Amino acid sequence: MSKLKTIYICQNCGAESSKWIGRCTSCNQWNTFVEEVVSASPRTAGSALLSDGNRPVRLDEISATHQERINAGIAEFNRVLGGGLVPGSLVLIGGEPGIGKSTLLLQLALTLKGTKIIYASGEESLQQIKLRAARLKLSSRESLFIAETSLETLMAIVEKEQPRVLIVDSIQTLSTERVESSPGSVTQVRECTSEILKYAKKNHMAAILIGHINKEGNLAGPKVLEHIVDTVIQFEGDSHHLFRVLRSTKNRFGSTSELGIFEMRQNGLVEIPNPSDHLISGDTDPVSGTAITAAIEGIRPFLIEIQALVSSAAYGMPQRSSTGFDLRRLNMLLAVLEKRAGFKLIAKDVFLNVAGGLKISDPANDLAVLTAILSSSLDLAVNHRFCFTGEVGLTGEIRAVGRIEQRVAEAARLGFQRIFIPRFNKGIDHAASGIEIIRVTRVEEVFKKLFR
Repeated sequence: MSKLKTIYICQNCGAESSKWIGRCTSCNQWNTFVEEVVSASPRTAGSALLSDGNRPVRLDEISATHQERINAGIAEFNRVLGGGLVPGSLVLIGGEPGIGKSTLLLQLALTLKGTKIIYASGEESLQQIKLRAARLKLSSRESLFIAETSLETLMAIVEKEQPRVLIVDSIQTLSTERVESSPGSVTQVRECTSEILKYAKKNHMAAILIGHINKEGNLAGPKVLEHIVDTVIQFEGDSHHLFRVLRSTKNRFGSTSELGIFEMRQNGLVEIPNPSDHLISGDTDPVSGTAITAAIEGIRPFLIEIQALVSSAAYGMPQRSSTGFDLRRLNMLLAVLEKRAGFKLIAKDVFLNVAGGLKISDPANDLAVLTAILSSSLDLAVNHRFCFTGEVGLTGEIRAVGRIEQRVAEAARLGFQRIFIPRFNKGIDHAASGIEIIRVTRVEEVFKKLFR
């Protein structure tokens, strides 16, 4: 007979306590403990050993069978997954509300041909799904849809239909009768995910779960949720911009360096195979405060426009604002600009923006950021056919960056005339690249070549 006991669980990190406390000792959040009733079913050691029938084996006894991946029908989604969905895998997708998670997976369900799919929605009715599909102008006779929040009912349908892919929107809306707590609680999310994972591994079914995020931007629910699943994908972007970025933070079946880029349109998400063509302004008249950087996110090179605005501080206290770029790194680069290059910006407001609403973290963008800031400060335009790449150190030196050949090739493909690269990057053939390569060592050397 199972024993019932009451515990208190933090809804932010999943920490447990025998009594209610105001502040969680694990995540330091206030008023996050909720009372939950759990049951502990006794299990003997003998039954635990005999239930699975496992035995330890040597490495050479394990068969290295290659499982054929399921083509998701969306090239950018396949790229992030590492080539497609792996049968028996569990994929978790998180993102801001309204960013397009449901739209992306509905497109996947209606685009993937020759594969039986069940799309379970706990947030939308079947009529709402029908209206969304009509807006996308897609249809499929192989996809099944159900509006359900009960895990037991959903798994009974899955066992009857035997789909190859299960999509759950979202995992926070599912609940099981075995747990005495409300849907979305830490215990419910953990139990529902474990049950889906167990079935997926046993029956070689790929499962995709949509997860909510909290106000800090992290996936809601217990942290163990990210350890349970095989792949964790973040769907990023600004609701005020059209571009969306699919970024993998964990992938047991592929690389986490891949990146997928989409554009949100009226008829759904459209893949962007060549981001550089969309991220650079088509304005032929150069203006001050802009510079083009040859960035690499994942393994894809593309060119991004960096925009800067430097003005006199109106209220005595200079402002530092950054959109799409790390603010702490911006402050460091401003200090380098003042200390090593001799440009006084201590009484200036500095605003930095990455065009297109993207968030970039490649340190090779440092040189373009400094160029855009100085261009705005001097009110001198940089030639819009010039490109920059290089990491800036604290001493003002321009350090070598990785995969310089891909960066140069991308700039040459888009018709740029000149690219500034670190002098320490070797092996670039000037004649074969089709673009003039300017090698620089320090930041002041770049400014002399541009503005003097």
